[in-house]
Amino acid sequence: MNTYDGWRPRRVPEARSRAGTPRSRIDYAKVGRSSVRRRARGMTHSEAVAAFERAEQQAHLGRRDESAADDGGRRAAELAEWQRVVQLLAASSGSYDPDVDVVVQEELAEDRRREEAEQQRRLERQRVADRAEELAGLGGAGRLDRSVPSRAGDETARDLLDESHDYRVAEVDAWLARALADQPGHYADPTARTAAVGSLPVPVRAHAPLLAALARTGAPVDGDLEFVGRLAQADPAATTALASWLDHAAAVKGGTA
Repeated sequence: MNTYDGWRPRRVPEARSRAGTPRSRIDYAKVGRSSVRRRARGMTHSEAVAAFERAEQQAHLGRRDESAADDGGRRAAELAEWQRVVQLLAASSGSYDPDVDVVVQEELAEDRRREEAEQQRRLERQRVADRAEELAGLGGAGRLDRSVPSRAGDETARDLLDESHDYRVAEVDAWLARALADQPGHYADPTARTAAVGSLPVPVRAHAPLLAALARTGAPVDGDLEFVGRLAQADPAATTALASWLDHAAAVKGGTA
């Protein structure tokens, strides 16, 4: 494929959701609860009651300060947490220890599960970006052919190239259509093919069955039949109709032989 003079390959950007990846917001209520737990560590019931009363007084005074009005719910969360700690210690003769506070430990466990899930999402986004870069590089070098096996998630990698307006997506589309037609590797699984067909663009979905139908005619097939891709881009419906006609003609011929 021809390239523009002076063009240089660029790194495919990391995969992201279509709606974008919003920056994490500070959970001020969570910050407030954590602050209370640190200060309350080792307090007895009477000490926690005194701390709660001081917090209530500070909150009352703070309501007059317009600059402190928008605290993201931190003040209310702190008061609620002091009240919970007081109630917890009321039924105990000991001191407060967040390490044995069931509520705290459940929250920490949920935080760990959330972080693990986010880490998995980050790894998956990076995997998709790496695969997109690999396919684009092979396509740009003219080496994206039948020797390259398809993998689960290649449709997502293709979408990433499309979103970044990478011209090499055309080569990837032709390769995906050929893989769907030949059904090797990952696409040998009917479930995988069904999922791919549901997520690929209409021209690619039209391209694949025409390639398969042409192969079933028994005629010599040289190269990747680049004209089929052009036809699929220009008129997917006509391409699909031609594939159906070829299959029907082959069936009639086989029945009268």
